[in-house]
Amino acid sequence: MPPTALIVIDMLNTYEHEDAEALVASVREALPGITTLLKHARASESPVIYVNDNFGQWRSHHGEILDAALAGRHRSLVEPVAPDEDALFVVKARHSVFYETPLAYLLGELRAERLVLCGQVTEQCVLYSALDAHIRHFDVVVAADAVAHIDAELAEAALHMMSRNMSADICTVADVVFDG
Repeated sequence: MPPTALIVIDMLNTYEHEDAEALVASVREALPGITTLLKHARASESPVIYVNDNFGQWRSHHGEILDAALAGRHRSLVEPVAPDEDALFVVKARHSVFYETPLAYLLGELRAERLVLCGQVTEQCVLYSALDAHIRHFDVVVAADAVAHIDAELAEAALHMMSRNMSADICTVADVVFDG
């Protein structure tokens, strides 16, 4: 199995945006899967990389993003997935985890060839990140029970597109294996 990295997308969130209420219910459902993936990746010593939106705060870094998310009204959705001291962190400004970020370089340094994607939002940031990973020749895995959506119908379509058009392995958290 190629070296694997877990990519945690946009889970440090204040949930102070237009689609927050629709998203929160889905995040609650995905949270057990995300925490399980984190536990398994950490136990196998696979790299865990948080890639998070900067919410337009151009002077922010991961500590400020985490503090803002923990101070938000849905702290209970952030605490279980907070980065540990070994986590790596990349700040993004757009939908894809690769767009204008050093993630591809970091993954090269780590010699990662397989990416397990989890987080939010399935039909937006997860979809665009899977596409960008695919065109960079990474093997893509998306644990369907560890991604959250705003629109369930669009999320199902996005998972189908990732599988069909990007050869992504769409599976459950129970099927994900980390190589360490």
